[in-house]
Amino acid sequence: MSNSHNLSIEENYKRMIDTPVKDLILTLAVPTIISMLITSFYSMTDTIFVSHIGTTASAAVGIVFSLMSIIQAIGITFGQGSANVVARLLGAKENKRADEVFSTAFFTSIGVALCLSFFGLTHMTGLVRFLGSTSTIEPLAIAYGSTILIGAPWMTVCYTMNNNLRSEGKATLGMIGMSSGAIINVILDPVFIFGLDLGIRGAALATIISQLISFGILLSHFLYHRSNLHLSIRNFRFSWKVYKDIFKVGLPSLIRNLMGTVSVICLNVFAGPFGDAAIAAMSITNRIMQFLNSALIGFGQGFQPVSGFSWGAKRYDRLKKAFVFCVKVGVSSFAIIGFLCFLGANSIIRVFISDPKVLEIGTVAIRFQCILMPFMAFNTLSGMLFQSTNHGAKSSVLALARQGIFFVPLIATLPKFVGILGIQISQPIADLLSVVLSLALVFPFMKELSEPDSSL
Repeated sequence: MSNSHNLSIEENYKRMIDTPVKDLILTLAVPTIISMLITSFYSMTDTIFVSHIGTTASAAVGIVFSLMSIIQAIGITFGQGSANVVARLLGAKENKRADEVFSTAFFTSIGVALCLSFFGLTHMTGLVRFLGSTSTIEPLAIAYGSTILIGAPWMTVCYTMNNNLRSEGKATLGMIGMSSGAIINVILDPVFIFGLDLGIRGAALATIISQLISFGILLSHFLYHRSNLHLSIRNFRFSWKVYKDIFKVGLPSLIRNLMGTVSVICLNVFAGPFGDAAIAAMSITNRIMQFLNSALIGFGQGFQPVSGFSWGAKRYDRLKKAFVFCVKVGVSSFAIIGFLCFLGANSIIRVFISDPKVLEIGTVAIRFQCILMPFMAFNTLSGMLFQSTNHGAKSSVLALARQGIFFVPLIATLPKFVGILGIQISQPIADLLSVVLSLALVFPFMKELSEPDSSL
């Protein structure tokens, strides 16, 4: 199985359908987890080094994090939307259509990112203010964000390519591309920020250069036929049917990522009255939780190709077994991780910054979120189950609930009554409410999968 990237289409199909579920998921998940952790580490690296410049600089990175989330959302929407469709098409042996879906997603994601870059660069001041910047943070946020926007097109399409490599069971190839860029980023950050004295702009420059390297490596997998998917402008289809298929599955990813962006903007806006230290603390907390959640998403993305192939091949028994296995592993793992992070919350924040006020606010915020970590695992895996089985509406509802329907009213209301504590507890409460909704949707679906005469 270690040479899976050399398998023919038929051999890869048999591997995805016949390999024991636990072995297959772990084989796909390990490189995907590494890839996701590395992707998350891009922003973590910038935060760690920039925080040494000062609290205001750290807050500026937190402001632009929302913009980076939008860039990521575009790539993941086209990436996961096309990848899940591709997985089902490969499972149904419709290889030509799979090529068309992937090529369409590839070129469209670049085009959308170019539009975002143009809009952002021509409206930079208004954009950072909308994202929650204070007057003291604004100049640094503009310097960082304008540089990031230059690299948006290739940053976006990296996510699209990485997801499609995973969809055909070749997650290791995606990991190679993403990890190479991340290593370069870690090296370039201190060189550009301190060595060349470029400050916060140097951090952004290091990020877009490292992402460009990832782009080149990921693209080479398709150009040199290490992937079974054929990337070509001739396979591009400006077709409503193709886009409908992509967005039906990709919409939950878009909602989930945009809601993440909305939640960060809300955090910045409602933490603003408590000072730059509050914005910096919640920004660092967000980065830490995103880093941990990226491991869970990576694990879930190891599950999704198995789910998509099984759904396409009508192997519902295999699909159910895969989901139950992932829930057991995800919930138990995050219970342990949450416990350890709860104990070490203060030390974790100190890795980023030593400002006493930031430490105080951030430590409490992390501890509250750690308590609800196992619930977060179930919510994420439930959404991925529905997304990979063509139940876009249910997946969209779950994506919208956690950081939209539940979170936004909480973050807008609680600080008025309990001050900064309201900022710190809004997300954990939203997680608790979301798990109730997840259970209400998952149990009936699992019951349908178990019925021998199911019409699924």
